[in-house]
Amino acid sequence: MLFHTQAFVLGFLPAVLALFYATARREAAREWVMVAASVVFYGWWDVRFVPLLLGQTLATWGLAHLYRKRRISWVVTAGVAANLAILGYFKYANFFMDSAAALLGRDLPHSDVLLPIGISFFTFELISYLVDLRRGRVPAYPLRGFCLFVFFFPHLVAGPIVRHNELIPQLADDPLRPGWAERFAKGLTLFIIGFAKKVLLADPLARSADPLFAAAVQGVPGLVDAWEAALAFSLQLFFDFSAYTEMALGIALLFGIRLPANFNAPYRAADLRDFWRRWHMTLSRWIRDYVYIPLGGSRQSPAAYALTTLLTMGLCGLWHGAAWTFVAWGLMHGAGLVVCHAWQSLKRPLPLPVAWLLTMLFVVVGWVLFRAPDFATAGNLLAGMAGQGGLAGDLSRPLTMAVGAAVALLGPTSLDFTDTRLPARRPVAAAFAVLAVACILEVGKGQPLSFIYFQF
Repeated sequence: MLFHTQAFVLGFLPAVLALFYATARREAAREWVMVAASVVFYGWWDVRFVPLLLGQTLATWGLAHLYRKRRISWVVTAGVAANLAILGYFKYANFFMDSAAALLGRDLPHSDVLLPIGISFFTFELISYLVDLRRGRVPAYPLRGFCLFVFFFPHLVAGPIVRHNELIPQLADDPLRPGWAERFAKGLTLFIIGFAKKVLLADPLARSADPLFAAAVQGVPGLVDAWEAALAFSLQLFFDFSAYTEMALGIALLFGIRLPANFNAPYRAADLRDFWRRWHMTLSRWIRDYVYIPLGGSRQSPAAYALTTLLTMGLCGLWHGAAWTFVAWGLMHGAGLVVCHAWQSLKRPLPLPVAWLLTMLFVVVGWVLFRAPDFATAGNLLAGMAGQGGLAGDLSRPLTMAVGAAVALLGPTSLDFTDTRLPARRPVAAAFAVLAVACILEVGKGQPLSFIYFQF
């Protein structure tokens, strides 16, 4: 079920809110309502994946319970390995088989298994829980609360990646505690902002970028077309994913739960390290805490630091997709981070406009590799951006791109606006109500586009 559909906005969400607040004073009842609603939400996509979600969650909780009772260290290791094996089978089996087939020059078996939606997100959450358990940072959680930590439908299929200690302790809080009306209003506003970003910015930008990337499969595009493709997708990706995050945070706040922020104006970053502190922040922190630092982090020799960074970002790229283009994108960012770290160690900062321009150029070029279906298409787009296809092209949605660039680069973030700058006035509420109605009518025109990160 998509957040930006009439079925969700007018049917599922109001029904779940009504049941939740009808049982709000009874902790167990309201949590079971949310567990059941989340299972229905997940099963709406494909009910065949529900047993996998339930099985991974129950098995992980069971292994954690066994570890607390017996203190057998291999139990946690087995749990982490099992979760990684499940993710590897569903997401990477064909990738590894195809890569081996290409290397050996012969056909190998190919699986027709479908990728369960959200598996990259909830598997990482389960792994972080087990690792924290081994580190002695996890209290004993009841099964119901643990299931809700994983199942909670606002973050279930595309994040943000939530840690156990960021969600489970909030479950005991009374949803009707003082300030609930303000939380509800802020949550609804944040949801509407994300809704508008998705249907009024991200989806129109996709209709510009998609045909241009498709055309680049056939050859080198003109300069204008190539840059439009790259810039339109860069904005589309940001608005698409940040919109999902804002809708997720807004929905959670309607239930009195605050999820961690996932974006902080990343296209304002003036260096690559700052970009990764602002982009997909929960993934960046997860990779830092569970991959980068255990491998040694930055407190190593320069050669070891460079190797660790490349390995970490290569894995980050692979997490995003089972293709060598994603691995190359991750390694590209790893190399960029190494160069950025080395330059900053010289303490010779570039002028801010130059630093920002270089950072954005690097990021946009990287997004071409991220979006292209193969290296040949990425090469065609990059050649077109360098002018090798001539000057041909015509901007299809210049106003949408200009508005998108302004929203991405100027003004407060959506979370900052709702937290600290939202005026409590009736005209403002009426304006957001009109915006919500406009979005609902817009998605009613046809099949809405899925969120990009659903494929990861």
